[in-house]
Formats: sequence, structure tokens, C-alpha cells
Amino acid sequence: MTLLAAMTTDLVGYKLFRLRKDGSLGPLFINKTLRLEVGGTYEAEAHRTKGYAFRPGWHLCKTMSAPHLSKTGRVWAKVMAYDTTEYPRPESQGGAWLLANRITILELA
Repeated sequence: MTLLAAMTTDLVGYKLFRLRKDGSLGPLFINKTLRLEVGGTYEAEAHRTKGYAFRPGWHLCKTMSAPHLSKTGRVWAKVMAYDTTEYPRPESQGGAWLLANRITILELA
């Protein structure tokens, strides 16, 4: 059984995005064709994707640490996260993940 601890405040976190050749940002794995921009606010969508656990929400970290993910062609962004839930993960996956129902991309880190 996985425990989720609801967080009551909005917070600043970090999200790793795909950096496209045209400079636009996109999600790493789920709904990869979505185009995102710095300054934009985005609601989370729920997409069931074969081969991936169903965890709706924007996945982000408290710090810029995701040792299990490649950094090639990707960039960290500082985001404001709203309506977040903490999801415990091993340190080898960056420790606790934050799942947010909405994010604003503040700046590239």
C-alpha cells in the first residue's frame, strides 16, 4: 500500500521537461506532444499510457534531482505547484515526488 500525504499549501518545485529543437518545452513521457511555455499555467490531465503506472498530475521534485532520468535533451524549470500531494519514492528516484493538479512554469533553472 502506498501512502499519500496531502499538502495544504502551494509551493515552488522543479520539473524536468523535454527541450525541443524549436525551444518549446514538453512532458517527458505522458502526452509528449503537448507544447508548454515559460509563464504558462497548465492544469493536469489524466492519460493512461501503456507501460506506465497511472499517477495523474504533474510530477515534480522539491529539488533538481532525478538521478534515474537522463538529462540529455531536457531542462529543469522552476514551477509554482498548486494542490499538491507528496508521493514517497526511493532516493535513487530523487526521493519524494510531488504530484500537482496545476503548475505555472516560472523560469528555466
